[in-house]
Amino acid sequence: MKSFLKRFRRDTGKSPKPSAEGRQGKGILVFRSTGEVIRAERVLRAKGKKVRVMGPPPQIQTGCDMVIEFALMEQLEVKRILGDVGLEPLGVVPVDSPLLTPVGLYHVKELGAYLMVRAANMKLTVERGTGLIVNVSGGGCPDVPYLAQELVGQNLREAPQPLELGHTLCGYALQMAFEEAMRRCLQ
Repeated sequence: MKSFLKRFRRDTGKSPKPSAEGRQGKGILVFRSTGEVIRAERVLRAKGKKVRVMGPPPQIQTGCDMVIEFALMEQLEVKRILGDVGLEPLGVVPVDSPLLTPVGLYHVKELGAYLMVRAANMKLTVERGTGLIVNVSGGGCPDVPYLAQELVGQNLREAPQPLELGHTLCGYALQMAFEEAMRRCLQ
């Protein structure tokens, strides 16, 4: 019976949502500010670490809107890498309970010929067939109007990366939405 269900799951292309069991061996790094999260992600990826920025579980909210998920067995090396560049997480939390599972930062909504990707507090809307960016909204950061001005009307393939234009949490969230839109529209 299980093999039948696995076959069905493979045929539809849908995968199950990650559960606490699927996150065994994962941990999250908690930081004071979003700037530290963004910097830590860059440093860890540059060192070849597989990390993912996510929203913190409700039980671990510290004022920072993001945490970094990583392989817990690499904890010592990850902390050493971060320490070498002067980054000290507030804490390292093993994800061993469904209540401690970090939440995804982006959501995708299909709107006919358009695709809207929301990452944290930013939304990017793209015409699916052409990759044309038709709207940028959300935020609350001072650079959002500038980001919208620079990106709307551009094609995903030719548009500048949002993080090249803005360096706030909104710019970072828009970068995540941009990457997801590229993945979904330009496959």
